[in-house]
Amino acid sequence: MKSHPLAASGLAKSFTMHLRGGILLPVVENASFTLKAGECAVLAGPSGVGKSSILKMLYGNYAVDAGSIRIAHQGDIVDLADATPRQILAVRRDTLGYVSQFLRVVPRVAALDVVAEPLTARGASIGEAREKAAGLLARLNLPERLWHLPPATFSGGEQQRVNIARGFITDHPVLLLDEPTASLDAANRAVVIDMIGEKKRRGAAMLGIFHDTDVRDSIADRLIDVTAFAPRQAA
Repeated sequence: MKSHPLAASGLAKSFTMHLRGGILLPVVENASFTLKAGECAVLAGPSGVGKSSILKMLYGNYAVDAGSIRIAHQGDIVDLADATPRQILAVRRDTLGYVSQFLRVVPRVAALDVVAEPLTARGASIGEAREKAAGLLARLNLPERLWHLPPATFSGGEQQRVNIARGFITDHPVLLLDEPTASLDAANRAVVIDMIGEKKRRGAAMLGIFHDTDVRDSIADRLIDVTAFAPRQAA
């Protein structure tokens, strides 16, 4: 695990369709791969093949039907597939970051503090965290007049820039990226490509989904073909 900050082995996931008589819908079967420090691997395959489900299993949002997710966390190896909620929260705070497609808007909290919160949760002072948050929001071209407003009324692209700044503000060793550039214009997509490159140079291991082929070609060190993990009856 020294060269593999994260290793998934034999992951399987299915969903029960309660509105269709309890039909079991298998989504992913025997998904196995590793991530290396300093690389950005990209999950590849058509829509609906299970890419987002894999990311959500890795982050603990989806329970795992089978398999293991071993992550190097503060000198130990934690299997997120059977970790306790307390362990998962600790791993998220210090080791495993996540940038989703959509910002979960926090009512009445200013954008600057939404971005700063992951740093203050790890012990940084409010002043230090806000200073770093301001730098990221400026880099992502979010107008300063919006920094002290809650993001609930922002456009989709503005909210996503807040989301990206929040996800990139820490130095998590592992970072999951679920279509972070989907709602961005070309200029801000280029900023995110640069930010991913900087993360790689600092040794972060990243796994992402990018439907924009130009972005994917710019950042991907390796493609992981998710169609190889399709359940046999659905292949």
